[in-house]
Amino acid sequence: MRLFAFVGLIIVVIGLIHFYLWKRLVKDTFRGRRARLVGGVIALALAVLVPATLIGVRGGHVKWLAWPGYLWLAVMFYLLVMLAVVEIPRLAIALWIRARERRDSSAASGTAKTTAATVGTGAAGPGTSTSSPESSTTDAEASTASARTSTAGAEASTASARTSTTDAGASTAGAGASAGVGDGAAQASGDGTAGASGDGAPQTSGDGGRPGVDRRLVLARGAAIFAGLTAAGITGYGVKTALGGPRLDRVRMPLAKLPASMDGTRLAVVSDIHLGPLTGVRHTERIVAAINSVDADIVCVVGDLVDGSVAELGRFAEPLRGIRSRRGAYFVTGNHEYYSGYQEWVDEVARLGLRPLRNERIELDGLDLAGVNDLNGADEGDAPDFERALGDRDPARPVVLMAHQPLAAKDAAPYHVDLQLSGHTHGGQMAPFNLLVPLQQPVTSGFGEVDGVPVYVTNGAGFWGPPVRVGAPPQVSVIELRTA
Repeated sequence: MRLFAFVGLIIVVIGLIHFYLWKRLVKDTFRGRRARLVGGVIALALAVLVPATLIGVRGGHVKWLAWPGYLWLAVMFYLLVMLAVVEIPRLAIALWIRARERRDSSAASGTAKTTAATVGTGAAGPGTSTSSPESSTTDAEASTASARTSTAGAEASTASARTSTTDAGASTAGAGASAGVGDGAAQASGDGTAGASGDGAPQTSGDGGRPGVDRRLVLARGAAIFAGLTAAGITGYGVKTALGGPRLDRVRMPLAKLPASMDGTRLAVVSDIHLGPLTGVRHTERIVAAINSVDADIVCVVGDLVDGSVAELGRFAEPLRGIRSRRGAYFVTGNHEYYSGYQEWVDEVARLGLRPLRNERIELDGLDLAGVNDLNGADEGDAPDFERALGDRDPARPVVLMAHQPLAAKDAAPYHVDLQLSGHTHGGQMAPFNLLVPLQQPVTSGFGEVDGVPVYVTNGAGFWGPPVRVGAPPQVSVIELRTA
């Protein structure tokens, strides 16, 4: 039941990620319904591809999905990272665009009001201004005439005459007003109309009336192009790195109890080879060539050799037979062996010349070399047993412990281990995953100390899932032991 809940959660997360990618890469960058529909169908298909690959390829049912599925998983991850990176500057630019559009809108509104007022004044015309004083004078004369009529009836004839004069003046004023309105109308139809066309109409760019640029669309497309090109570039670089030969990481490690006869002993440490559907014989041959190039005294293979059964991957493991060392090559299980039939692989690596250390310890001159099963072996009845591997040893002798996960150092600490060799983390494999590794493991890559135990973690020579390595190249580590 817990497994189904976990799978369901993963599917929901994958669906939400693809919805976000569709919104940012399709919906925000295209205006046409057809383009959005096509983009939506593609996003849905890719969303289905991811769980189909993770479940189907691991189950050995649809191996042909491995390359497209795992490559898209890497591209999807870096698209998500890049879009997340640009969200803050994108938001800042969007707010700036919105503020600028508001200012432009306010300025345009003010210009439109000023233009309308100018046009209204022009429509009234100079004629109206000419008629107003005449009308006012006439009204004053009429009022005076009425007053005089009310005060002295004898002056009626004079008032009448003046009234006649007033009527004539009013007629003249009316004619003037009519003429003024006519002139104003003519002016409005000439100058005023031109002003409305030039200032009052919506502004367009000066190249044939084409609408202005949609700044939000430009921003969305710019962010999408940046994220897409960056994600593709990082993924391409990561593929080249992952499929190339492992790099040699040489370090010196002083051991206080190391006898002088063992000074300068070289350990070639390799982990997480991950033979699987995307690897082949050449992958193993490159790793073996790197190991043999350092002329090691002891070879330590610290788990996660395979991702599949002996029947599927046995031929890919065959080059391990060619490993050379002075004091032998040794193997401990990792968590992926328990997903792939661990017992048959323990037998197979023994057939190829690597000695499995199954919760046991051997003496190599003045050095003890111990190995424990992986912590995940407990779920398969094959748990690590630190007491059996370390409990009865001579504390005067230095001991190097092979344990797949760095976390095992917490259980090894009571036994005063001088050095633990681990893998498991892949160094993060795809940055910025390296920032998440400390949530589960105490050391991500290189040297660290866990509860007083010096721990060296190698990046691993292969890859899991996407054939991509960014910030953590494949690695074969050479540890030279020195007397303190």
